[in-house]
Amino acid sequence: MAQGAKLRQNLGVKNKLSTTLKGWLPILQSNVFEMEETINEYAKENPYISVTSSIAQDFSSKLKKPYPNSPVKNSISDKIESLSIYEKSLYETLTDQLVPPLFPTPISVRVALDIIDNINEEGYFEADENERAESLGIGVEEYRKIRQRFAYLEPKGVGAIDITESFLFQLEDCSEISDGLYSLCVKIINDLSHHNDYSALEDYTGAMKVIKTFKNPPALAFSQKEASVIPDILVIDEDGEIQVRLNDAYYPSVVIEDIKVKSSDQYLKTKLKEARDLIDALDMRKQTIQKIGLMIVEYQYDFFKGGEIKPMKLKDIADEFGHSPSTISRAISNKYLECSRGTLSIKSFFTTAIDGDTSNASIKDFIGELIKGENQKKPLSDIKILELIEEKFQLKMVRRTITKYRKQLNIASSSERKRLYEISVKTD
Repeated sequence: MAQGAKLRQNLGVKNKLSTTLKGWLPILQSNVFEMEETINEYAKENPYISVTSSIAQDFSSKLKKPYPNSPVKNSISDKIESLSIYEKSLYETLTDQLVPPLFPTPISVRVALDIIDNINEEGYFEADENERAESLGIGVEEYRKIRQRFAYLEPKGVGAIDITESFLFQLEDCSEISDGLYSLCVKIINDLSHHNDYSALEDYTGAMKVIKTFKNPPALAFSQKEASVIPDILVIDEDGEIQVRLNDAYYPSVVIEDIKVKSSDQYLKTKLKEARDLIDALDMRKQTIQKIGLMIVEYQYDFFKGGEIKPMKLKDIADEFGHSPSTISRAISNKYLECSRGTLSIKSFFTTAIDGDTSNASIKDFIGELIKGENQKKPLSDIKILELIEEKFQLKMVRRTITKYRKQLNIASSSERKRLYEISVKTD
């Protein structure tokens, strides 16, 4: 029997999200830390709910790594420290800022949430504005205007499409500089690869001093904080057999207290039902995450055997649940899967096909590796990158596609990178 068929036999989950789970979507969409906070909020208002944190107790028994050489996890003491000092994720930080006056209407918040869903770990917006606007039933100009408001959010520069726009976003926070210096900074940022052409101007030194304070990528501090994470799914290869396990050891323990209810006490009856619904929602969360893990392994089986990530659309998994891709996107946001190849964002498994079994993720990963190892005095041009990709993957592409992927990766052009390398050397 095929491996995929075996996995399908283990899917003991309903294809549709139940009414219970729909009513408790915050639990599904939360990561482990958020989930415990959410449940504690319910417990404050419900005398039947008793919650015991599984994160705060018995660390030594719950921090055993399934893979001894996992590159993400460190020692148990390091993990305890990282769990004890919890800091908000990039997603949480951004959603907390979706308030008036920047986002005064339901549609502005809805669009902003969609933008956040399409911001990568470095803080850059990586989707197509036209496609996202169409999916929300609004004009692209309205979508773009709301994204421009991210210039006033923390971290500065987040939500931009590339380094140029990110620097312009960050420049908006420099309220104490003169109008003349601001205007020069805008000119230099829009022509960063030729910044030396402005060196004769009086404010050039001051402008470069301002620009050098900008962060690239804008969410770098958050990616460093999130280096240590709790995976929701564990994919373990034992004796050639791949197993998918739910990492539920960190789930809070929720118990329904034994309180007698009088037939006439409608309040307690309601609270008892809510408590039972909460237990059902937690069980459904486990089943949902487990099913997501099984589907990923089925679609990406070769990857877990050492191959590359294959094309997989978010719609594929959304159809299985009978829910919209945007809801599933939020459900898997800020959640991770751990396997022998490391701890990976669940979202990273959803890619678009380039040719046959080659995904755009594979191409982008290869471009990233090329840039990391390039000669800083002679950076690789898009044409050269194209040649290397066609040689490695044995497929035909066009240069503009390479340029598009490079921009999505927030990698400057070869001439811009050369200038940035020079600036970095001078700064150091």
